[in-house]
Amino acid sequence: MAEVYDRWHKSRPGKDDKPCPEHTSRTRKLIPSGEHGKGKRWQVRWRDASGKQRKENFDKKADAETRAATVKADLDRGLYVDPAAGKESFRAVAERWRTSAVHRSTTASRVERGLRNHVYPTFGDRPVASIRASDVQAWIKDRAQVLAPSTLEVTYAYLITPLRTAVRDRIIASNPCDGIRLPRQRKAEVVPLHERAVRALIDAAAPRFRALYLLAASSGLRQGELFGLEVDCIDFLRREVKVRQQLIDPDDGVPYLGEPKTHESYRTVPLTKAAVDALAAHLERFPAPEVRIEDRTDPRKPRERTARLLFVNQYREVVRRGAWSQVWGRSHRNANKVLDEAYDAAYAAWVRSGKPEGGEPARIEVPKGASLHDLRHFYASLLIKHRENVKTVQKRLGHSKPSITLDTYTHLWPDDEDTTRAAVEAVLGDVPPLCPVKSA
Repeated sequence: MAEVYDRWHKSRPGKDDKPCPEHTSRTRKLIPSGEHGKGKRWQVRWRDASGKQRKENFDKKADAETRAATVKADLDRGLYVDPAAGKESFRAVAERWRTSAVHRSTTASRVERGLRNHVYPTFGDRPVASIRASDVQAWIKDRAQVLAPSTLEVTYAYLITPLRTAVRDRIIASNPCDGIRLPRQRKAEVVPLHERAVRALIDAAAPRFRALYLLAASSGLRQGELFGLEVDCIDFLRREVKVRQQLIDPDDGVPYLGEPKTHESYRTVPLTKAAVDALAAHLERFPAPEVRIEDRTDPRKPRERTARLLFVNQYREVVRRGAWSQVWGRSHRNANKVLDEAYDAAYAAWVRSGKPEGGEPARIEVPKGASLHDLRHFYASLLIKHRENVKTVQKRLGHSKPSITLDTYTHLWPDDEDTTRAAVEAVLGDVPPLCPVKSA
């Protein structure tokens, strides 16, 4: 219940109180209070959902009555928002959300950096209720000058999510991000590596990692899943690899074994005989060492244990991301040298044969910016090329939803017009012509 009170006059006058000389009433005698003439006359009083008393003053009685009716309606519907709560800084709201959200350690680190570097400089010290849609739009325009569209989309989530939490907690009535549009980004289509480029990468890899390259191209495992593989994850008889964990290498911490990226990432992937033979030869040449590492695959019961990892560095330690970039860089350069030499030889042979039409060799390379993840794309392209359906490709790659698979690879599925015509022809091909026969 919200009620309106006259601050300037007593609601319970005494017997000897003198009437107010300035204000008179035909219905009752007004007795001045100690606050007479000080501040705003009309006060709305109510108790919020927690039972705490709230007050708000107005100059005009009509305004106070309107506010009282609004407060009562909001309380009755459970939509009441405390005006004082909106004075809390955005930083306080965001930190409360960040520290309570269930994030992987790597995600938590990215969230902290994104807030500190891009969100807090603009909104950190502002009262959360003071943030307007125009402020958000201006921030997006500013950040778009320094962040790639995909990075901006992720960073924007660190702004909009705490504000959504503030709405649910009744700190603010509405989210200023509602209706905001991010700059449209053109998503580049995945271009799988050429088969010869993949072979060149495998051949150019350091002996210690040659089997890893072949396994990546033969199974589509993510980088962390490859580096987190243990010997018992490979079933040599059934020719399968079981994905049950990944190696997580935080920016500011020690690597550990963690859960796969999504629930669907727990999977079993069939392997070719060549891949299984390569893994067997790898283990014979580079026996899996026992590595002491923290296991957080069960977040409730982290423990340190000994793991026999398939792929380690020359010091028999886990492969760190920084060191891996150097390994990949050498493989990338060596593979392109091999491909260039092959092209030069093929071009010379073409010239010697008199440059026959249509016989000029194509130049193939491992493109700049390629990474180990491109072998995952290559694996997906092989499945699609051999007519695997979306559900199968999703299952093999460990995507959480088929829509992710389609968004990434839909352009690789064949668009066969002849097959489409044949499908319709098989059903409707015998329908008689509908046009009248042309007379002689």
